[in-house]
Amino acid sequence: MSKYNSKYLEDKLKTQLDAQHVSVVDESDGCGGKFSAVIVSAAFNGKTLLQKHRLVNTTLAEELKEIHAFSQKSYTPDEWEKVKEQQQ
Repeated sequence: MSKYNSKYLEDKLKTQLDAQHVSVVDESDGCGGKFSAVIVSAAFNGKTLLQKHRLVNTTLAEELKEIHAFSQKSYTPDEWEKVKEQQQ
Protein backbone atom coordinates (compact mmCIF):
# COMPACT_ATOMS: atom_id res chain seq x y z
CA MET A 1 0.00 0.00 0.00
CA SER A 2 1.34 3.40 -1.00
CA LYS A 3 1.53 6.24 1.50
CA TYR A 4 0.29 8.65 -1.20
CA ASN A 5 -3.29 9.63 -1.97
CA SER A 6 -5.05 11.78 -4.58
CA LYS A 7 -5.09 14.91 -2.44
CA TYR A 8 -1.37 14.69 -1.70
CA LEU A 9 -0.53 14.33 -5.41
CA GLU A 10 -2.91 17.14 -6.40
CA ASP A 11 -1.40 19.52 -3.83
CA LYS A 12 2.16 18.73 -4.88
CA LEU A 13 1.45 19.14 -8.59
CA LYS A 14 -0.44 22.41 -8.01
CA THR A 15 2.40 23.83 -5.95
CA GLN A 16 5.39 22.58 -7.92
CA LEU A 17 3.97 23.27 -11.38
CA ASP A 18 1.94 26.35 -10.43
CA ALA A 19 -0.99 24.52 -12.01
CA GLN A 20 -4.35 26.19 -12.43
CA HIS A 21 -6.19 22.86 -12.44
CA VAL A 22 -5.22 19.42 -11.17
CA SER A 23 -7.49 16.42 -10.81
CA VAL A 24 -6.06 13.12 -9.57
CA VAL A 25 -8.13 9.95 -9.31
CA ASP A 26 -7.08 6.91 -7.30
CA GLU A 27 -7.98 3.99 -9.56
CA SER A 28 -6.56 1.34 -7.24
CA ASP A 29 -9.48 0.86 -4.85
CA GLY A 30 -7.71 2.89 -2.19
CA CYS A 31 -4.32 1.13 -2.05
CA GLY A 32 -2.61 4.10 -3.70
CA GLY A 33 -0.89 2.09 -6.39
CA LYS A 34 -2.65 3.41 -9.50
CA PHE A 35 -3.54 7.01 -10.31
CA SER A 36 -4.70 9.03 -13.29
CA ALA A 37 -4.27 12.79 -13.47
CA VAL A 38 -5.32 15.81 -15.48
CA ILE A 39 -2.91 18.71 -15.07
CA VAL A 40 -3.29 22.22 -16.53
CA SER A 41 -0.30 24.52 -16.19
CA ALA A 42 1.32 27.42 -18.02
CA ALA A 43 4.60 25.59 -17.31
CA PHE A 44 3.64 23.36 -20.26
CA ASN A 45 3.54 26.24 -22.77
CA GLY A 46 5.84 25.55 -25.73
CA LYS A 47 6.58 21.98 -24.61
CA THR A 48 5.96 18.76 -26.53
CA LEU A 49 3.81 16.04 -25.01
CA LEU A 50 6.91 14.11 -24.00
CA GLN A 51 8.43 17.19 -22.35
CA LYS A 52 5.20 17.79 -20.41
CA HIS A 53 5.14 14.20 -19.17
CA ARG A 54 8.80 14.34 -18.19
CA LEU A 55 8.17 17.52 -16.21
CA VAL A 56 5.35 15.85 -14.28
CA ASN A 57 7.36 12.65 -13.77
CA THR A 58 10.32 14.66 -12.47
CA THR A 59 8.02 16.52 -10.09
CA LEU A 60 6.71 13.20 -8.73
CA ALA A 61 10.00 11.28 -8.94
CA GLU A 62 9.97 10.11 -5.31
CA GLU A 63 6.28 9.22 -5.34
CA LEU A 64 6.56 7.25 -8.59
CA LYS A 65 9.01 4.91 -6.90
CA GLU A 66 6.05 3.55 -4.91
CA ILE A 67 3.17 4.12 -7.32
CA HIS A 68 2.77 1.21 -9.74
CA ALA A 69 0.79 2.99 -12.45
CA PHE A 70 0.42 6.68 -13.24
CA SER A 71 -1.32 8.05 -16.31
CA GLN A 72 -1.54 11.72 -17.09
CA LYS A 73 -3.14 14.22 -19.42
CA SER A 74 -1.11 17.40 -19.36
CA TYR A 75 -2.50 20.56 -20.94
CA THR A 76 -1.55 24.19 -21.38
CA PRO A 77 -4.34 26.60 -20.34
CA ASP A 78 -5.22 27.14 -24.03
CA GLU A 79 -5.36 23.40 -24.73
CA TRP A 80 -7.54 22.91 -21.65
CA GLU A 81 -10.05 25.51 -22.86
CA LYS A 82 -10.36 23.62 -26.17
CA VAL A 83 -10.84 20.31 -24.34
CA LYS A 84 -13.60 21.80 -22.17
CA GLU A 85 -15.32 23.24 -25.25
CA GLN A 86 -15.33 19.82 -26.93
CA GLN A 87 -16.88 18.21 -23.85
CA GLN A 88 -19.93 20.49 -23.95
